[in-house]
Amino acid sequence: MAGIAYAQSAAAAPAAGGMAAFGQFVPLILIFVVFYFLLIRPQQKKAQEQQSFLSNLQKGDKVMTGGGVHGTITGLTDSTATLEIADNVRIKVHRGYILAVPPAEDKQATSAKKA
Repeated sequence: MAGIAYAQSAAAAPAAGGMAAFGQFVPLILIFVVFYFLLIRPQQKKAQEQQSFLSNLQKGDKVMTGGGVHGTITGLTDSTATLEIADNVRIKVHRGYILAVPPAEDKQATSAKKA
């Protein structure tokens, strides 16, 4: 009779082991969810905003490149932009290296909107 009792407890053990294995994955799933909302999603949003910024560039916009060069756009193609950085000094840069509107221009634009 003791053999039957041991046989029943051995059959019940794998069912509990399945739940224990799932319980071990719960922290990994929570870590992935936290990483998604704190790292992956904001990075995707920032990349989408940068892509939108690059697609809306126009001649005459004042911009800053990744190397810190400030200039005015005088020509655009699909992959390059021609910047005038001084009188009659023009350089061609890859469109992806244009990062933003220079901070000084940003301040002037916001102060003009307030007035």
